[in-house]
Amino acid sequence: MISPTKFLTYFSRVMWVLLFLGMFMFARKNDDLVALHLFPGLTWEAPLVLVLLAAFALGALLGVLACLSRWVRQHREILRLKRELRAKGPEAQAKS
Repeated sequence: MISPTKFLTYFSRVMWVLLFLGMFMFARKNDDLVALHLFPGLTWEAPLVLVLLAAFALGALLGVLACLSRWVRQHREILRLKRELRAKGPEAQAKS
C-alpha cells in the first residue's frame, strides 16, 4: 500500500507532466504570427503563444505590484509589534 504522502507526490508529478504536455501541444498548434497594434504606427508581430505568455506575465506582475503595498504595511506592523513585545520584557514573552 502506498502512503498518502508518496501518492500525493506521484500525483503531483503526473499532473505537472500533463500540464507541460498540454502547454507544449498548445504552443505547437498556435505558432502563427499575430500583429498587435499598440500605438498609431507601432505594430508588434510575434507568435500567438509569445503574446499570450507576455500577457500572462504582465498580469502576474501587476498582481504582485498590487499586493506589494499591503505586504510592506503588514511587515512594518509585525516589526513594530515585535519591538513592543521586546520592550515589555520577558514576562510578556512568556505569556505569548
